[in-house]
Amino acid sequence: MKIRRAFSEECVVLSEIAMESKAVWGYSQAFMDACRAELTYSEDYMSRHAVYTAVARSGEIAGFYSLRALSPVCTEMDALFVRPDYMRQGVGRALMEHAVLWAYQSGYHLMMIQGDPNAAGFYETFGAILIGYSDSTRFPGRKLPLFQIALIDQVSAISASL
Repeated sequence: MKIRRAFSEECVVLSEIAMESKAVWGYSQAFMDACRAELTYSEDYMSRHAVYTAVARSGEIAGFYSLRALSPVCTEMDALFVRPDYMRQGVGRALMEHAVLWAYQSGYHLMMIQGDPNAAGFYETFGAILIGYSDSTRFPGRKLPLFQIALIDQVSAISASL
């Protein structure tokens, strides 16, 4: 598995991966249709954010993440999606570790994540601490967990495991 910067012309593939990955949680078609706009990545989006892909040996993109700056010291994980065929094979872990290291090396101290409720356990394995909930902009009454990661702590943990 190789992790590299995404190419702007891959925005359609990344959008497809995001939809496929989100659908794994068993959401209804109506829910998925309502999420389509926020799970669609454009060339403009990719030019303004740090977007990295995990590429399998076959050359297929197995997953991706994107980060966007919130301040000079805080970044937000805007997306992390893995193609269903590659789930539970370490792709998500590799992407998350890369994101943590990249963010820290880029000068960020904190990473914020507004995650899918089903992914909470995944983020917690990387030291993410639940700091609250935000209201969904698409679905009234739906709460999304907000996490924070102190990057220095996770960089130390990742380095120790290498």
